[in-house]
Formats: sequence, structure tokens, C-alpha cells
Amino acid sequence: MSTEQHDADAYGQELARISHHQHEATAARFTVFQALAAVGIGHEQADDIVSKLEAGAVAGAHTWISESSAPHGSEQGVEDGWFAGVRDVASYLLRIADTTATAQRGRAASSALLLAHLQRPAPLAPAETPVEEPAPIPAPPLYAKRVLAVAEGFAWAVAAPGDRQWPDGEFLDVALSAVRTEEREGYIERLEAFVEQHCARLEELLRAYGPGSRPASHGRYALIGQPETLVILERMETNPFGLRGQWEKELEVILLDDLEFAWGPRIRLSR
Repeated sequence: MSTEQHDADAYGQELARISHHQHEATAARFTVFQALAAVGIGHEQADDIVSKLEAGAVAGAHTWISESSAPHGSEQGVEDGWFAGVRDVASYLLRIADTTATAQRGRAASSALLLAHLQRPAPLAPAETPVEEPAPIPAPPLYAKRVLAVAEGFAWAVAAPGDRQWPDGEFLDVALSAVRTEEREGYIERLEAFVEQHCARLEELLRAYGPGSRPASHGRYALIGQPETLVILERMETNPFGLRGQWEKELEVILLDDLEFAWGPRIRLSR
């Protein structure tokens, strides 16, 4: 096995372990929010408690990194490079801890909504055939080509044309099928507002996971950088249950799981 192949396999294993810890943390956080709600602690206070715990964990990693040393007997140049790298990583961890302590809001409320959805009883079968109701007025159609053209207009949020794939449109069709009837009128404007609102976040997503990135080189995160992915992300934030329900009927779930992991939505539905 070549050194390059060994490095790729090792990095893939690291990604798998990180993904496992992320999923475990999500489940644990959900349990904590349930327990806090059960004793009467409101959403805002619960968010504050959990955010401080998570910031403390990052601060612990900061301390561990800051106290590390270069291998014993290293040359001065190696030690200088080591400590310069440690300072950079420690500073970045500090920024993460600051952000985690103050910016993680709305997760307790999202967990409560998810719990309510999971506990909702299945509807009982009707005792008799209901009276036929008039057919509803059809919703305004969503034209996939027009939506795609709008998405392609955000050149800073999508990959260069040569790096795009999935030309058959199946991902866009599934994402648009998760647009609810009452949302269809004005959906183009909704999508434009979503992309503008998350400009910096989308740029970072493309940089970190898009074509040419190290994670993408291992064959994962294939949707990132595709224009239709802007629609998928908008639905992931707005109607996550509807999106996953439609996706699981038609497409390979791991593609959505990868995108969800990289984006980090308010409600994570990957298993």
C-alpha cells in the first residue's frame, strides 16, 4: 500500500470517528434538553446551560493543546514551528469556545419540536367514508429550470461549471417536492433571501467541503457546490422532515447525511 493510500485511509477513518462522536453528541444533547424541560427549565435557559457545557469542553481541548510540547530532543527549529502551530490552534479553539458559549440559540426549541413530532400518535382509521370535499385549488407550479437558473446566479456559492455533476436533475426534483403548497408562491424570492442571509456560511461550506477540498477527495460530500444544493439546504432549514421523507423514497441517504453533517442544521435528522 502506498503512503498516499495509507494517508487517505487514515483520514477516512478519522472522518468516520468524528461523525460518530457528532451523532453521539446530538443524541446526548437531545436527552439533556428533554431532562431540562421535564424539570421546568425553559428553552432559553436550557440553551444557555448546554452552550456553556459545550464551550467548557472546547476550553478543555484548548488547555490540552496549549500544554503540549514538541517531541523530546527536537531541534530548535522544530520546537519553534511546533509552538507556533500550537498557538494558532489554541487561538482558533478559543474563538470556537467564545462562539459556542453565546451563539447556540434555538436548539432547545428545535429539540422540543422534534420530540413532539416523534411522539405524535398515528391517526386512527376513519369509522366511515368521509364526505367527498371539493378539490383544492392547485398550488402555483414550481418550474425546476427557473429555480436552477436562480441558484446558478449565486456564483460565489456554487462550484465552477467544470466541477458540477448530477445533470439529470433528480436531486432538484426531490428538493422541490418538499416545498409545501403554501410556500410555492414566492418560493424564488424565499430561496434568494435564504442564500443572501447565509452568504458567509455557504462560502465556507464550499471552501471546506466542495470540489478540490480534502474531504471531497475521499469521495464524500458530492452534493456540495452543486446549484441545486442551495434548494436542498433551504429545505433542510425550513422543512427537514418533509425533505428527508421525500429523499428516503427516491435517493441514496448517505448523500443527504453528508450534506447535513457539513451544514449543521438546527434539526439534525441523520441517524
